[in-house]
Amino acid sequence: MRLKTILTVFLAGLFVLSYAQKKVGIIGLDTSHSIAFTKELNGEGKKEQYKDYKIVAAYPYGSRVIESSYKRIPGYIEQVEGMGVEVVSSISELLEKVDYVLLETNDGNLHLEQAYEVFKSGKPVFIDKPLAASASQAIAITLLAKEYNAQFFSSSAVRFTPQNQKLRNGELGKVLGADTYSPAGREITHPDFGWYGIHGVEGLFTIMGTGCVAVNRMSSEGTDVVSGLWGDGRIGTFRGTRTGKNIYGGYVLTDGGAVPAGGFEGYGVLLDEIVKFFDTGEVPVSQNETIEMFLFMEASNMSKRNNGEIIYPEDVYRKGLQEAQILIEKLKK
Repeated sequence: MRLKTILTVFLAGLFVLSYAQKKVGIIGLDTSHSIAFTKELNGEGKKEQYKDYKIVAAYPYGSRVIESSYKRIPGYIEQVEGMGVEVVSSISELLEKVDYVLLETNDGNLHLEQAYEVFKSGKPVFIDKPLAASASQAIAITLLAKEYNAQFFSSSAVRFTPQNQKLRNGELGKVLGADTYSPAGREITHPDFGWYGIHGVEGLFTIMGTGCVAVNRMSSEGTDVVSGLWGDGRIGTFRGTRTGKNIYGGYVLTDGGAVPAGGFEGYGVLLDEIVKFFDTGEVPVSQNETIEMFLFMEASNMSKRNNGEIIYPEDVYRKGLQEAQILIEKLKK
């Protein structure tokens, strides 16, 4: 009987271990993404792949300067507490309580400092869009990730819309060119497209892949159109809009004809990839591709300042790398 009891306790322990809760923490309660992800991971009837995950703690800040962001924080604190999340007073306190991190802070200017703290902890982290507020900050984040062997990725949900993934994987034909569009509202604390137009830029790079070598831009108060030349001769464009309805999508030229690009279909497709990343440690978006998106956006800003001049992302990278190294030196002091 004694042996049977020991065996029963041992098997029960194995059962508990196999179903151990995977604890997730949120940094930033200044965005609706935090609420959406908490509802999915902490709600009833959640997807099978989410069953072991729960958001257990959140550090609310978050922007302190962008009114549309910081005014949400008190209400979002109340909402997450109602879903069983403990609100903590610092990132260091959060990191002691969790296994994985969702860096959701709406203000990309804070991501470098916040990501640095997470990287040092060794915990895998998803960094929501925008990865940073500038190309130099984005480069600095990737350099620090390499230094600390940190696991992270950043993306808009537009990337994982099923239609865009089919285009990415060649299921709808060989991509010869693409034209995407999305809202591109401005925020004074972020360079153009870094705040919202990044959704359409993400769609463009999802479909076209890396390899953009030249960029130029035409702008008006309500619309921007950016053209990119890829090294293999293909051309892709992004149209950012500030008038009319907020719509996401585009058209893609393939060797079989023109097909629509995917738009925004909710956050579920993105959360699926985040959880898969937490499960496997495999990043679904390369850091190189994310950096190239930031070079594309910064090159477009330089083109705008120079009346549509063609700008080369390679030149933007060299300047951004120098600035990134300075940012890292200041951060470590």
